[in-house]
Amino acid sequence: MSILDKKSVKDLNVKGKKILVRCDFNVPMDKEGNITDDRRIREAIPTITYLLENGAAVILMSHLGRPKGEANPKYSLAAVAARISEILSMEIKFSDDPQVVGEKTKELATKLKHGEVMLLQNVRYRKEEEKNGEEFSKELSGLGDLFVNDAFGTAHRAHSSTAGISAFLPSAMGFLIEKELVFMGKALENPERPFVAILGGAKVSDKIGVIENLLNKVDALLIGGGMAYTFLKAQGYEIGKSLLEEDKMELALKLVKQAEEKGVKLLLPVDSVVANEFAADAEYKVAENNEMPADWLGVDIGPKTVALYANEIKSAKTIVWNGPMGVFEMPAFAVGTKEVAKALSNCEGTTIIGGGDSAAAVEQLGYAEKMSHISTGGGASLEFLEGKILPGIDVLEKK
Repeated sequence: MSILDKKSVKDLNVKGKKILVRCDFNVPMDKEGNITDDRRIREAIPTITYLLENGAAVILMSHLGRPKGEANPKYSLAAVAARISEILSMEIKFSDDPQVVGEKTKELATKLKHGEVMLLQNVRYRKEEEKNGEEFSKELSGLGDLFVNDAFGTAHRAHSSTAGISAFLPSAMGFLIEKELVFMGKALENPERPFVAILGGAKVSDKIGVIENLLNKVDALLIGGGMAYTFLKAQGYEIGKSLLEEDKMELALKLVKQAEEKGVKLLLPVDSVVANEFAADAEYKVAENNEMPADWLGVDIGPKTVALYANEIKSAKTIVWNGPMGVFEMPAFAVGTKEVAKALSNCEGTTIIGGGDSAAAVEQLGYAEKMSHISTGGGASLEFLEGKILPGIDVLEKK
């Protein structure tokens, strides 16, 4: 999928038109319903602002959480409407409509003037959304003249509001999707070298496709997190009670061999922080690969591994990072992830954080400003790194 042959919002004549914009406002909220991180909302602002400045009326749509196809106030987008209104310093007409596209919404959309913004209720209030139901796609498309997809976080899903709607309206991508594709696409298609990928997280099975695709592209692959122990066990090391996918050991060895054949430097931890139980207050110590106690478990990469990985990061010209190095949610076992984030923040190359936990880690640690690009979509960026076609982008019109 060549990324730059799709129409961008700038290729559309939007003046005097009503533009339906699919955003990803699936933001985290606390128990009181307050938004705890509005980055996804802020990332959508450039597209919204551009449309308003160019004489369009804007109809925003998004999902939030998993309301399972029915109206549930817990998943209402009311708080999102309030936050957009705050950021743009203007009224956002919020259509709190359990049907999403009921009479009330249609009336609001009909009366919407250029320079105004309305937000639909959570599209997942309708069970047809996730099934990509044609009737719902048609209902949504009936509200406007053009469709802009700017929801990278759901671009890997073929739903009514991300893909189905484009069958009924001229379509293009917004600035956020464009930015994601430019950064990640360039890294995959034409990276400045050395190109280093860092993969963490719990399971090898979640990352098989990504590892296989990246082995054809990178100069070095650094592996951390729970998934590293399946590799270490396959190489004959004692891993105690560490996370293990026994059925993936053979595959792990095959991947190591593939890396060798392709001349890719595949680095695994040489030491780990090990704990006597999986708990935040567990007793812990550092153990080299050949010293792992049989009844303990690995919870983070150790200091020698940190130094090894930091050294690799320092000389890289392009880096993609997806997945934490240890049990990041437990402060004692977040050191490896913090140190990798710190090394990335000091790297002079292009640094791309592939959404999800790594993005959260970089944000929490205050290194966000130092990264070239932080993806807004964990699942979508993984599938993109895997070389898969993303349906929400695939359906958009070509230039």
